[in-house]
Amino acid sequence: MSEVNRGSRIGGWTRFVTARPRLSLLVALVITALAVFAGSGVGDRMGSGGWEDPAASSTYATKALEREFPASQPNLLLLVDAGDRGVDDPAVAAEAERLTERLAAEEGVVGVGSYWQTRVPALRAEDGGEALIAARIVGEEKEAGRTLERIAPEFRGSQGLLEVSVGGPVAVRHEMQAIIQEDLLRAELIALPVTLVLLVMVFGSAIAALLPLGIGIVAILGTNAVLRGITEITDVSVFAQNLTTALGLGLAVDYALFIVRRFREELAEGSEVREAVGTTLRTAGRTVLFSALTVAVSLAAMMVFPQYFLRSFAYAGIAVVLLAAAAALILLPAALMLLGHRVNSLDLRRLFSRGRKKPAPGDGTAGGSRPGAAAEAGGGWGRTAALVMRRAPLFAVATATGLVLLGLPFLGVKFGTADDRQLPSSAEARVVQEDIRSGFPGSPGGGLEVLGEGGATAAEYADYRDRVAGLPDVLRVDGPVVSGDHAYFTVLPRGESVDQGTQRLVRELRAEPAAFDTSVTGTAAVLVDSKDAIADRLPLAAGIIVVVTLLLVFLLTGSVLIPIQAVVLNALSLTAMFGAVVWVFQDGHLSGLLGFTPTGDIETTLPVLMFCVAFGLSMDYGVFLISRIKEEYDRSGDHERSVIFGLQRTGGLITAAAVILAVVMVAIGTSRVTNTMMLGLGIALAVVMDAMVVRSLLVPAVMKLTGRATWWAPGPLRRFHDRFGVSEGESRPAAGTPVTDGADGADGPDGAVSGAGERDKVGARA
Repeated sequence: MSEVNRGSRIGGWTRFVTARPRLSLLVALVITALAVFAGSGVGDRMGSGGWEDPAASSTYATKALEREFPASQPNLLLLVDAGDRGVDDPAVAAEAERLTERLAAEEGVVGVGSYWQTRVPALRAEDGGEALIAARIVGEEKEAGRTLERIAPEFRGSQGLLEVSVGGPVAVRHEMQAIIQEDLLRAELIALPVTLVLLVMVFGSAIAALLPLGIGIVAILGTNAVLRGITEITDVSVFAQNLTTALGLGLAVDYALFIVRRFREELAEGSEVREAVGTTLRTAGRTVLFSALTVAVSLAAMMVFPQYFLRSFAYAGIAVVLLAAAAALILLPAALMLLGHRVNSLDLRRLFSRGRKKPAPGDGTAGGSRPGAAAEAGGGWGRTAALVMRRAPLFAVATATGLVLLGLPFLGVKFGTADDRQLPSSAEARVVQEDIRSGFPGSPGGGLEVLGEGGATAAEYADYRDRVAGLPDVLRVDGPVVSGDHAYFTVLPRGESVDQGTQRLVRELRAEPAAFDTSVTGTAAVLVDSKDAIADRLPLAAGIIVVVTLLLVFLLTGSVLIPIQAVVLNALSLTAMFGAVVWVFQDGHLSGLLGFTPTGDIETTLPVLMFCVAFGLSMDYGVFLISRIKEEYDRSGDHERSVIFGLQRTGGLITAAAVILAVVMVAIGTSRVTNTMMLGLGIALAVVMDAMVVRSLLVPAVMKLTGRATWWAPGPLRRFHDRFGVSEGESRPAAGTPVTDGADGADGPDGAVSGAGERDKVGARA
């Protein structure tokens, strides 16, 4: 595809988005208002589970037991405190039996049983002061949550002689969902004003600073509407709303920074407004489009996993990335057309710089517009790149070694499942579960259930029970409870509900021969199946990310080596995040400071989610840097000078975007739910490490070591790129155009890269 054809297509796009800017913005305003209406209440329609594989044998067994033996799968527990009287007091027993009958009469509640009816020791606290009423709320997750909301106020609190607390898995999920929504609102109230302040510091102009914020709000509201529609079709996790907020603000800031910065540069060069918008779309617009595609691909890879927890992040992530990019490429140019030079209005830096020289519009910031302001905006980054490239082997080895060392704790990772300890210690559902864990024998609800199907004789059931009881990790076997051709056994493990011994017991039970068909469920069985599902599909997800990323970066650069470097260095940038996750959240370091309870393991799906999100964001910054390096290399043919130029022109931009995104993620990380805290703080660390270590040190060092071979591609691939590839530059002089650097590619006095061949635009305008 020729440059003429590309330019004509971009020109047509420019005319399309700028022909009627007022109409475009009015339509966007109407659509956004409709999105507010369509997305209202989306959080109430989301679930807080989704960690199980719907096709796993444990899921089948759970549904079969719920259908055939509702009492075997209690998800609602009423903790009854009898005080000094004790649970065996006749008056207490009578009151508790009336309470049990009331619960059994509630619509949507089945399988009600209590200590006072069954006298099962596991339902009575060891000190005799508390006992349990167990039941199952039927229906899918959302329906069960609505039933809990209806009945919980009727049973919670003082009930005659009794004091009742509501717990169980359904209460844990419901309370987790409510807390996440409250924390998300608080995070937004923190992130929005802080982001605005940082944008003002970056742009100087309050008008320019409001543009990224507006794009982010449009993306967030639009994504909520999309998710609301998806909830009509399938389950969506409430955790996905956190990603919507973080990526909506973060990517909108990234894309708007890149576009507004380029637009202000063109204005400062003397371009007319329409011409400046056209040039911006031909250059920065292309980069934003490619960046959005790479992020969307990383997030889309989660679609291959069966757990709806992970798939939900793909739904939210793809929607918010594409909406942020669309808003940046459609609404933002329309706004810039109307603003013109007023984009530099309301320079708030004057409030803090009285008595000093007034900066020209856009000067002195990562988003500055005057290319000659390289000394203020990017000279330091140019000098950093020159220093790193002079000592490239040292920086490459030291940086890579440091990142690997930071990731070493991840070698000791242990995978588990989310439970009530994700909640703050004051949450009622967690208090109930803690009392059960510490005060009741046999860990009610922590056992395994073995479903038997096909019918068998009493002797065959007894033989199977005796063999299971003889397994080394088994404490006790109860049952069988028989109904027609179905039966079930309850197996209590010696260890904790999801420790390694209990997970081993799941596999032993599945391998144990029987005269009837068996399937195993329970918390540990769900965890085993979830781990197997992730391990089975992880190579496919990783392959999708790697292959599509390699292709997209090749289309952007025309190089074989740069895409490989991008994938390897991006993966290396995530090592600190994974090491910190294990060191902090699994091993419990800093748990007192951060206010969470370590469980000794990491929820199985979290590392997959964090990898996909953080890898996509790293590629976002990588595309910004590579595109500017490629633009200068196409113009000058000088490899080292191009690397210095690219970092000089994008270093401040990437750092500003990373800091703003990190602030948003830290706001998400203030959540009282441990998994959300881990997600926010972990990705914030990954973003900062990528922008300030990998992009600033490792990339220029590696590109220096690879030299001009960085841009090599075999003939067929070169021709393919010539036909289908794109770049941010608008022209392509032949590679190898002679350029003589004044000081080995170092920055000149005004921070620009000096050159005697075709002088650098930055140095020329300075």
